[in-house]
Amino acid sequence: MHETHTLFHLPTNFQFFQTYPYKKALTLISQSLHQCNIILKKNKQKRKTNTHCFTLLTHLLILCYPYVVSSGYWDGVTVTKSDFEALKSFKQELTDPHGFLKSWNDSGYGACSGGWVGIKCVQGQVIVIQLPWRGLGGQLTSKVGQLQALRKLSLHDNAIGGSVPKELGFLLNLRGIQLFNNKFTGSIPPTLGSCTLLQSVDFSYNMFDDEIPTEFGNLVMLKSLDLSYNFINGGMPNSFSNLSSLTWLSLAHNNLNGQIPVFLGGLVNLLFFNVSYNNLSGRVPVRLASRFDSSCFVDNLELCGYSPSTACPTSHADRKLSTEDILLVAGGVLMAVLLLFCCVLIFCMLKKDDTDEDEKKDGDESGVGPMKDIPVAVEVEEGGDGEGKLVCFEGGIEFTAEDLVCARVEMLGKNSYGTVYKAALVEGDQVVVTRLREGVIKDENEFETEVNSIGNIRHENLLAMRAYYLGPKGEKLLVFDYMPKGSLASFLHVRGPKEPVKWPTRMRIIKGITKGLLNLHTRHNIIHGNLTSNNILLDVDLNPTIADYGFSWLMATAANSNMIAAAGALGYRAPELSKLKKANTKTDIYSLGVVMLELLTGKSTQEVDDGVGLPQWVASVVNEERTDEVFDLKLMKDSCATGDELLNTLKLALHCVDPSPLARPEVQLIPQQLEDITPETTSEGGGGTSSRGEAGVVLGHFFPY
Repeated sequence: MHETHTLFHLPTNFQFFQTYPYKKALTLISQSLHQCNIILKKNKQKRKTNTHCFTLLTHLLILCYPYVVSSGYWDGVTVTKSDFEALKSFKQELTDPHGFLKSWNDSGYGACSGGWVGIKCVQGQVIVIQLPWRGLGGQLTSKVGQLQALRKLSLHDNAIGGSVPKELGFLLNLRGIQLFNNKFTGSIPPTLGSCTLLQSVDFSYNMFDDEIPTEFGNLVMLKSLDLSYNFINGGMPNSFSNLSSLTWLSLAHNNLNGQIPVFLGGLVNLLFFNVSYNNLSGRVPVRLASRFDSSCFVDNLELCGYSPSTACPTSHADRKLSTEDILLVAGGVLMAVLLLFCCVLIFCMLKKDDTDEDEKKDGDESGVGPMKDIPVAVEVEEGGDGEGKLVCFEGGIEFTAEDLVCARVEMLGKNSYGTVYKAALVEGDQVVVTRLREGVIKDENEFETEVNSIGNIRHENLLAMRAYYLGPKGEKLLVFDYMPKGSLASFLHVRGPKEPVKWPTRMRIIKGITKGLLNLHTRHNIIHGNLTSNNILLDVDLNPTIADYGFSWLMATAANSNMIAAAGALGYRAPELSKLKKANTKTDIYSLGVVMLELLTGKSTQEVDDGVGLPQWVASVVNEERTDEVFDLKLMKDSCATGDELLNTLKLALHCVDPSPLARPEVQLIPQQLEDITPETTSEGGGGTSSRGEAGVVLGHFFPY
């Protein structure tokens, strides 16, 4: 009877779950049920009392069990009272027209179990609030300062307004704040200078209109600071000299004034810098001007020294010459005249010797002639009677300018830099010819220099340029190998293969694309800038080759911008390109990630509903722990054999399309990561199994949308 009495005093409300972690509670209740059953058998005369005991514990088990089994990675500790109050205030001060915060509806005990969208905890304290793209309005609560363990606050691409509360600076564990694309106004809190662990701050595309806090110079671990597209005034604080870890600084489209501090040129880790469209003045520090393109400084009317066309004017003091200076200049001019005279004399003597040598060689048929001027070409044909000029590169089929001009052609498509044709030459050989649009290409001399460099590139996963032709009326044709399987886009989404594309083939395509991109970046220093599944071509064995690389070298600046815009319309453009306007290695990695998602999902970038991009759609499905809905149904038929490989490749693809460029992997690391997922010796099977719940747990930590 004593046992029964003890069991009746178990608490029956949810304070039980606050006192005991869920998993311990489940164990205790299970043990108690067993004891209850024993008592029930032994004390049949007390059946009513003991049945009450049994019923009570059964109800507690039913209440507790779902929290335990659904939490997956949860450590079993309920949210602290302080954090619960802060989250409740957080929700109250936001507007939620789409109901994304409807899961924040219990007494707080589900906040850390994974039941509250966008919340992650450790030991009952909130460490991440991640609610981007949710259409949230309202303002941030000052009680955010109670979330003492918070490491990441990601609320970008919403409509939250008002001021950023100064209490945000009380969170000493903060590593990242992503508030871009909102409606925040007023000042950036100087208290953020106390968050010495901060590594990433992005307040771009808001309406801040005060000065940059000097207190930011305490943030010695800060790697990325983006305050662009605001109305920030004043100058750049001298305290920025302490930001030795800074790799990314964007202050474009503000109202900053004064000079650019010289010490910024000494930040050796700085990889990106942009102060365009401000009111800055004076001379750009030499070390900055030499490291960054002129586009990083444009539209500062009184700024000079960042390009040949913006040379700084010479001051009056500089123009005043002493007598000693005048004598030095005169002496220099005299020496130059004497040197010029000597050069002319030597030239005349050498010219006579060259003429004699030419006469000796006249009629010698072994002379190579103009081929020596183009070392990368193996054949140069100068057409007579205005036929134009054909330059052929090593390794391709042999043909003449007449063969090319007279070839039967079939148009394959148009793009931002020209029209693409399939051409059947006289001997029946097929090539692909790109006729470049007039007005988008650099002048002929510069064009020939660049196209000769591109024509010398050879890699198994890069489409080889075989020749180029300069027509008598300015036509410019580029000749490439013909790939019989067409583009990856049409292979996956348009006509489709007769047989389903199995996972090993898709992985081989991913690996090939990655190797080609690695070669471009590291061997040839080429940024593709327009990598899509449309310009990844497949040979007869479905091996991929990247096309259209190096075109940024051939095109004028405006045409390059149009090419990037076209990539954005198709869904391959990294989000930062809307601001940068210039592609880089990390924007290519983003495009690679989108192509990987196409191969994993079987969806094109245009198939996703409501205007959401493919990466965002995948993110939403993963975050809702419906990961098995991401993969192409044709792949899921064999998921028992390839489940782990699919999940790990998806995780890598999501890293590649991370909205933050700094979070994306370096291209040098990706081939080995792919090899770790699927070694080359793996057969058609391979890999392990993984359930839907496990997938959600694994991937939910890796995608920051």
